[in-house]
Amino acid sequence: MHGILIGFILRFFNRITVPAIHYFSNCSQHWQIPLGRRFRSLKLWFVLRLYGVENIQKHIRKQIGLAHEFEGYVRKDPRFEIVGEVIMGLVCFRLKMSNEINEKLYKRINDNGKIHLVPSKIRDIYFLRLAVCSRMTESSDMIAAWEEIKTLAEELLKETN
Repeated sequence: MHGILIGFILRFFNRITVPAIHYFSNCSQHWQIPLGRRFRSLKLWFVLRLYGVENIQKHIRKQIGLAHEFEGYVRKDPRFEIVGEVIMGLVCFRLKMSNEINEKLYKRINDNGKIHLVPSKIRDIYFLRLAVCSRMTESSDMIAAWEEIKTLAEELLKETN
């Protein structure tokens, strides 16, 4: 089974046909850097060469700015609270209510399919995490995400009261 998997990997990454006799051998003549050793630094090198240091810095600063913009929307709404400091592009927030209500809000948001959040729990506090991680994300996306969260929270709070 191991030989078949290696044959598949070699054909997939090298775009060559490996004869069937090599499937069950330990032949590594077709292996390249990603199959032979870690190459995380090579990935970084390519990104730096493609985008340049200044463009990567601009991209990171933009994402951090968008995260702080979203944080501002959350802080303006008295029903919500920020959980922890907003670092890089990650905003952790929750309704100022029970964990069960926050779990229901999370389920509604992700079931709706317009935005995707990830839940987390620290010291028995359930909260939602919004990560700004796409290079295509704009301020309008932050506004739309916040409006979606507010709308679904309002619906949930009406049902629970």
